Amino acid sequence: MPLSFDEHERIPVVVQDVDTHQVLMLGWMNHQSLDHTFTTGHVTFWSRSRDELWEKGATSGNFLNCVSMHKNCEDNSLLVQARPEGPTCHTNNVSCYYREIEREQDLP
Repeated sequence: MPLSFDEHERIPVVVQDVDTHQVLMLGWMNHQSLDHTFTTGHVTFWSRSRDELWEKGATSGNFLNCVSMHKNCEDNSLLVQARPEGPTCHTNNVSCYYREIEREQDLP
């Protein structure tokens, strides 16, 4: 089955460290960024805020080297297993998921 993109021709992508299995980040891809990832081996997203390709690490040097890609059972999200070259998060943390949610503080 072909991938099922949303109404904006994007698909959500979870990135996981292939060695530690830690979830690193969530991003969005479109056809162009998916093709760029396959071509270069660097995980590349579609920036929704800038409306342009975003090759993770192009400015910081913290590339995500794509090892494998998997689609879910409904063909509407991807799991990218990658080998990071440095921290993934813009805050310099290994993962973007470093803050634990607290019911009283985080729920409306």
